[in-house]
Amino acid sequence: MTARTGAEYKQGLADGREVWLGNERINVLEHPVFAGSIDGMAAYFDYQHKYAADCLMEDPETGALMNVSLSLPKNAEDIARRHQAFDRLARYSNGMLGRTPDYVNVVLAGHVSRKDIFDKHSDPVFHERLAAYHREVIEKDLALTHTIVHAAIDKSVGELQGINEELTLRVVKRTEEGLVVRGAKMLATLGPIADELYVYPATPIQKGFEEYALSFAIPVATAGVVAVCRDHYGVAQDVVDKPFSSRFDEQDAVIIFDDVLVPWHRVFIDGNLDVYNSLNGGTATGNTQQQTAIRAAVKLEFAYDLCVQMAKVTGTESKPDTAAMLGEIYSYLRIARAVIHSAEVNASDWGGGAFFCHDDISSLRTVMPIWMARVNDIIKTMGSHNLLATPTAAAFENPRLGPLLHKYLPGANGIPAEERARIFRTAWDFAGSALGSRIELYERFYLGSVPRARALDHRKAQAKGETGAYRAMFEEAGIGEVPVPAEDADFPGTYADLRG
Repeated sequence: MTARTGAEYKQGLADGREVWLGNERINVLEHPVFAGSIDGMAAYFDYQHKYAADCLMEDPETGALMNVSLSLPKNAEDIARRHQAFDRLARYSNGMLGRTPDYVNVVLAGHVSRKDIFDKHSDPVFHERLAAYHREVIEKDLALTHTIVHAAIDKSVGELQGINEELTLRVVKRTEEGLVVRGAKMLATLGPIADELYVYPATPIQKGFEEYALSFAIPVATAGVVAVCRDHYGVAQDVVDKPFSSRFDEQDAVIIFDDVLVPWHRVFIDGNLDVYNSLNGGTATGNTQQQTAIRAAVKLEFAYDLCVQMAKVTGTESKPDTAAMLGEIYSYLRIARAVIHSAEVNASDWGGGAFFCHDDISSLRTVMPIWMARVNDIIKTMGSHNLLATPTAAAFENPRLGPLLHKYLPGANGIPAEERARIFRTAWDFAGSALGSRIELYERFYLGSVPRARALDHRKAQAKGETGAYRAMFEEAGIGEVPVPAEDADFPGTYADLRG
């Protein structure tokens, strides 16, 4: 099979998966609430063919077309080729879809690229299985999502302690056929409408909790897999009125594994803490965050242009306070582009021939959630009451209402009333609708919390020896060597070089 079309993607959802919305078990293909989201994801698969020159490449093994996101980067040319694909794919939703299939494709490709980690710490069969699965995803063009966060309900104890010990996914039995796993994982964005779930390492696991150190992949339709959806925020309205909510609710779900059998050929890590605790750190920033950073930059670009249109339609583009807000968003965009460019230019071999971006790209993880929330605040500040004075496109066609709307709700600068309404409806759907609010929450905790990301960056800096400027100043002044505190020699919490 070559890269799939939207129709082929839809066919793959007719598999009897167990998905719950409220107290109703639903067929995602037939339930009207999901229609817009499934059509929107199907259009993503068609989009990769529309822009095949950017999104697709020849499979080096078969010659068939495959998504670039599944390639294994080995040099600077590969990094540039991936950038081209990630940028194009993000433009399908203008960055509003955070879990398009290219995201987990990149994760999987990164894990396969770090064969050296598996070779160092585990039986070769585990990487052989992972590589075989990667080949299967390429040939079937599967839509993957992940579910990797521990079900840590009680925050007063450790993630795998107290009540959390029984809630989180773990091995309960090993059989000739495979592992039997039980427990929950948070939070499978796209889960109800993906083809498969890829479970892989997130935060490190301590010794004594090996039964939680798992990586595997299974179809969403596997017996015992239960997807529990949040309220759906998609709406059955025209794209012109709800450009995001009509197509891009990718749906989030808690995944419960109710004694699920995972066949051995789909098990990639089974209790091996060395591999489990090394794989994410050895791939996530340089590999995965190339895709996430480009997606975010595309979204910032759209947000900036949207706010420029808001300023024009209200005649405020020359006002100092408005210009300052527009410049603020544009500065975020420029910084994001600069960090991405620098990380790509300084890409290198992270181990085993895996060529990833420089780890400095992880700095965006610590600021992008703040920027995205701020962008929404700017949209609401600039839009004010105009965000709520927005007739639908159909209202302008009404013989009684249309003329009144044209007269009393025009835009400044000669902008027609229809365009004014479309601009502000788009802005509200971006920042204030049910889906817009969900996406803001998603951005706030994208790739984990900001404090955790900042703490990790601090530990990485200490591990790389990025210190000494204070003592060097006094030594340069001839004051004498400043004693090094004993604890600095082995900074608490120091991480090993994440390149492995």
